[in-house]
Amino acid sequence: MPFTPTDYLPYDFANRRHIGPSPAEMERMFEVLGVADLDALIDETVPAGIRQAEALDFGKALSEREMLWHMREVASKNKVLVSLIGQGYHGTVTPPAIQRNIFENPAWYTAYTPYQPEISQGRLEALLNYQTMVSDLTGLEVANASLLDEATACAEAMTMAQRVAKSKATAFFVDENCHPQNIAVMRTRAAPLGIEIVTGAPEDLDAEAVFGAIFQYPGTHGHVRDLSPQMEALHAAKAIGIVAADIMALCLLREPGAMGADIAVGSTQRFGVPMGYGGPHAAYMATRDAFKRAMPGRIVGVSIDSHGNRAYRLSLQTREQHIRREKATSNVCTAQALLAVMAGFYAVFHGPEGLKAIAQRIHRKTVRLAKGLEEAGFAVEPGAFFDTITVDVGLFQAGVMQAAVAHGVNLRKVGETRVGITLDERTRPATIEAVWKAFGLAREDKDFTPAYRLPDALLRESAYLTHEVFHMNRAETEMMRYMRRLADRDLALDRAMIPLGSCTMKLNAAAEMMPVSWREFAGLHPFVPQDQALGYKHLIDDLSKRLCSVTGYDAFSMQPNSGAQGEYAGLLTIASWQAARGEGQRNVCLIPVNAHGTNPASAQMVGWKVVPVKCDAKGSIDLADFRAQAEKYGDTLAACMITYPSTHGVFEETVKEVCAITHEHGGQVYIDGANMNAMVGLSRPGDLGGDVSHLNLHKTFCIPHGGGGPGMGPIGVKKHLVPHLPSHPLSGEGPGPVSAAPYGSPSILPISWAYVLMMGGEGLAQATRVAILNANYIAKRLEGAYEVLYTGHAGRVAHECILDVRPFEKSAGITVEDIAKRLIDSGFHAPTMSWPVAGTLMVEPTESETKAELDRFCDAMLSIREEIRAIETGSMDAGNNPLKNAPHTMEDLVRDWDRPYTREQGCFPPGAFRVDKYWPPVNRVDNVYGDRHLVCTCPPMSDYAEAAE
Repeated sequence: MPFTPTDYLPYDFANRRHIGPSPAEMERMFEVLGVADLDALIDETVPAGIRQAEALDFGKALSEREMLWHMREVASKNKVLVSLIGQGYHGTVTPPAIQRNIFENPAWYTAYTPYQPEISQGRLEALLNYQTMVSDLTGLEVANASLLDEATACAEAMTMAQRVAKSKATAFFVDENCHPQNIAVMRTRAAPLGIEIVTGAPEDLDAEAVFGAIFQYPGTHGHVRDLSPQMEALHAAKAIGIVAADIMALCLLREPGAMGADIAVGSTQRFGVPMGYGGPHAAYMATRDAFKRAMPGRIVGVSIDSHGNRAYRLSLQTREQHIRREKATSNVCTAQALLAVMAGFYAVFHGPEGLKAIAQRIHRKTVRLAKGLEEAGFAVEPGAFFDTITVDVGLFQAGVMQAAVAHGVNLRKVGETRVGITLDERTRPATIEAVWKAFGLAREDKDFTPAYRLPDALLRESAYLTHEVFHMNRAETEMMRYMRRLADRDLALDRAMIPLGSCTMKLNAAAEMMPVSWREFAGLHPFVPQDQALGYKHLIDDLSKRLCSVTGYDAFSMQPNSGAQGEYAGLLTIASWQAARGEGQRNVCLIPVNAHGTNPASAQMVGWKVVPVKCDAKGSIDLADFRAQAEKYGDTLAACMITYPSTHGVFEETVKEVCAITHEHGGQVYIDGANMNAMVGLSRPGDLGGDVSHLNLHKTFCIPHGGGGPGMGPIGVKKHLVPHLPSHPLSGEGPGPVSAAPYGSPSILPISWAYVLMMGGEGLAQATRVAILNANYIAKRLEGAYEVLYTGHAGRVAHECILDVRPFEKSAGITVEDIAKRLIDSGFHAPTMSWPVAGTLMVEPTESETKAELDRFCDAMLSIREEIRAIETGSMDAGNNPLKNAPHTMEDLVRDWDRPYTREQGCFPPGAFRVDKYWPPVNRVDNVYGDRHLVCTCPPMSDYAEAAE
């Protein structure tokens, strides 16, 4: 028998690993859709007038092994020294149990934002632990579930203070001892809102002249001050006091709440999260109970389910930007949930005794370092400190800095004559000796006699982390099992498809994730000399170049930490350009009602007036209304913000005309890149007329959602806007920065770069085509059972489709929420509920799902339609049915069954796995109860015991 060779390519990442349907499965899908092939479907779906002329060509795609080899070569260009630069970034130790079981575990990093609480109980508990930790350490009653970074949190605290202060002043005081990047980002946020920033020493505060003030604690150069007098003065003037506090220092020093602070913010990076050249890290915010409804971001609260059992959920969601739109006070859309979970587990892992011991060790090392320098005659400031000292070296500053680098250590340049040094939990005796050598001292660090220079008046007196979860047995066996128990309560992408419209929950390949943990990427401080970060430069430059090819833009800024922050940065870029050409009066932004929910909030944040534009019956922009509004506001039109394809899941054929009208009236076009998964390789926003777009790298380019963050939202711009992109946080040149670090959260950029390298241009385009195929396959299979609300001219949808389930409320009393909860019984996360159209489901399967998983989802949806039909015909009870009682738990299965349908009908509907069935840990959560009885910290264990009884 002659040998027959195969043309199968086992290491073709795009077609064998990332894209779900096999060629044979696609053929069967084409039959269902009635098209000859994928090209025919794309021709029917994507208008010819918007197709890009040339195919993406990135050369040969790399296999996983080739990519990792290449990534290693690039990573080796980064020089990982010991960075004692401080400034809010610290060397830290990630306990291996947390690194392996949380950070590198797809059960945690592939989860979505916990908007469906019944299938998010594990990460909600982990985030509640985090909130409890923050609340305890800051001494304030309510904490949120994290913000993007410390500088952003400072800016959010400033605008929150303006909202809640009774003072009528328009100025805001910023302590000159705040970290420079915090001051820079606050200045950026303040300018378009008309807030005057006043900087000075804490003792120079004029409380009557400001609505609020922020102080760094300890200060950026190490000073530790009692801020009680400033808080008293602010309160007397009906103003708000804010403290940006080092969370590790709070293990030893008096907490902000005890000093009278109204809001505390900071970073939890040093609780086990690598520096990663600047991020991602979870910033914290805590406040007094009286101000909880004004606090931005997500808040995890405690509620009950339909059987009265304790259950967690996101509380007070009516505060969020996608609901309040242009009335929103913040556009915060992404938290740093995965990093908050890590920081919370760090506190659980160590407990209060462990954290205090780590803080003491850091302080004692700093005292030993200071004593050595003082004994050699150097002037060390301040006299009392936690982990940071500043040394006056006169004309020898450059020499000391260079000598330190030669000994493997980075120090901080302070002014022209001083050097800053910040120690951390990674500091070893050899590190201290290396610093001494940089100062010309040859001595050994061997006197370990404990010595403290903490100010007596500011020693912490209150207890913290008193809840039982922080006192559990810390044997790794127990910790590992606790992490596993929480993970098992959740439904993440490692279990099932998460078909969320607009959120693109696609494969986060293991090979893409691996480099994030590498020392060369994880170990860099964001402000190291550039020659120590050449690997990052190579990666960022190459990724930016490829993203320019994908989008048709001329340059990218990697600074924005999330999609919403990308919107904000893009609009600031436009505003800066308009002002530079003498058109600073332009302050109107046209936003169609089918745009993303963050768009109006972002426009409001740059001080613009939002003017809504109508949509027609097909869900597309009403061109006549758009033209009329552009003409009406011609002299003041700053920009329009459109989403393409539209949030309704359609390629609008008038997009170029919309862009032309905007330009004709002096405005710029912002094309929201959230739906870029339907465009990559087929159409480029820069060719359509876009001037700026953000890309959600945590959607289209495979950075995982991490349970609600991290995210990255870099912005691409046309050439004329390049000089107006966000500046370096420390340079002070050009438009202000929007994030604390120059490149936002760069340690997760290897994920997107690896994806692009392994897919190649052809693979990226094929992924887009299959995403469109999968969405149309679902729409076709559900045809007749559900109406697809919006389609293109040939009856096709883009990468997502909106299912209209509103008629069922009238015919059977079944709501969109009932269907969402019933899908849990089949082992699915629900599609996006009630957005962008109330009472509908928006479905996006992505290209990574196999035909079998698409069919499983369709089988579940068709079964649900039959259950609704049974209610409509009267053969199933309208109030006591599987939909109204969903989701069903294992407890339901074993308790007395008094329902007019069988246990099997309730618990094992079509789509559900028989052997690997996912069981939600709670029944339907009572949202109203949770908001009326808001509890945002861990309840005592006695409450769990009572619930169990």
